[in-house]
Amino acid sequence: MKAIFLIRNGEGSEAFEIRETPVPDPGPGEVLIKVESFGLNYADVMARRGLYKAAPPMPSVLGYDVAGTIHAIGKATPGYSIGQRVAALTRFGGYAEYAITQASAIIPLPDSMSMPLATALATQASTAVYSSMFGTRIYSGDRILIHAAAGGVGTILVQLAKAKGCIVFGSASALKHKYLKDIGVDFVIDSHGADPFAELSSQLSGHKLDVVFDNIGGKSFKKGLQLLGPGGRIIAYGAAAQNRGNRSSQLNTLRVGLGFGFHSPIGLIVKSQSIIGVNMLSLADNKPLVLKEVMAEVSRLAKEGIINPLLGKEFPADRIGEAHDFLESRKSTGKIALSW
Repeated sequence: MKAIFLIRNGEGSEAFEIRETPVPDPGPGEVLIKVESFGLNYADVMARRGLYKAAPPMPSVLGYDVAGTIHAIGKATPGYSIGQRVAALTRFGGYAEYAITQASAIIPLPDSMSMPLATALATQASTAVYSSMFGTRIYSGDRILIHAAAGGVGTILVQLAKAKGCIVFGSASALKHKYLKDIGVDFVIDSHGADPFAELSSQLSGHKLDVVFDNIGGKSFKKGLQLLGPGGRIIAYGAAAQNRGNRSSQLNTLRVGLGFGFHSPIGLIVKSQSIIGVNMLSLADNKPLVLKEVMAEVSRLAKEGIINPLLGKEFPADRIGEAHDFLESRKSTGKIALSW
């Protein structure tokens, strides 16, 4: 089979190489998927830049989400059939014509959903659903801030929040503001403005936030925490600030880490606030039954039309470098997918 290997850190045009490699065999509790499409996530960019510690050593095959058909089923893996259309969360290995996944990480697909679009159900939708329905819960009337609200996770978080009757504040660059208004964001914030948090504070009109979904990290996390009210929750599921302006140095990583600040549990207790970290790979490794419930909920919400992911752009698999550069440019909306 063909697989796309990360062979060096750096720019997308120089980092990857397509190689022939054996088709893997599924073990107990695993499924082998014949991949038609696979998705990009910002963690892929971080891995390419050498900023994601969980990434396997090079040469390696990245990729967290795939869509295709079940090709083989491991022992003790009931409930699935050969040829079934599915999307799945993978623990790397998704940039390939065949990929292994846990049975608990599979989402059956309706015939009406395209494979490129379905890739958004695995990582992005599962992250959004876990963050807003399992890690914490959102309620009608909650004031919610969603960073990168035009992205894959952000779009689905907006849809979930609006379905609950929340008041949504969404940040994005000016080029994406119309898109945010079209999907129902109540208050749009210019993430590239002179002072986005001053703009947010003005829009809050003296109120505090109930929930912050933060994939930026650093000072963004600390400022979001400062705007939380009693009972507020901040959900951190990324640290994209490490690669802001392509400054992928260790010094920049340290700067972002210090930007998070140091927080005493006493302050959280007094205000009944919560800091919640989300990493779907860790969840898949350690809580497969929880992940299975999350995936079932994603499937239900997609069938009911509450989750309606956007396919921002599709590339052929051999244009992986171009797709990475497009995602890293922060000009994309929705899901970026590649197809064999």
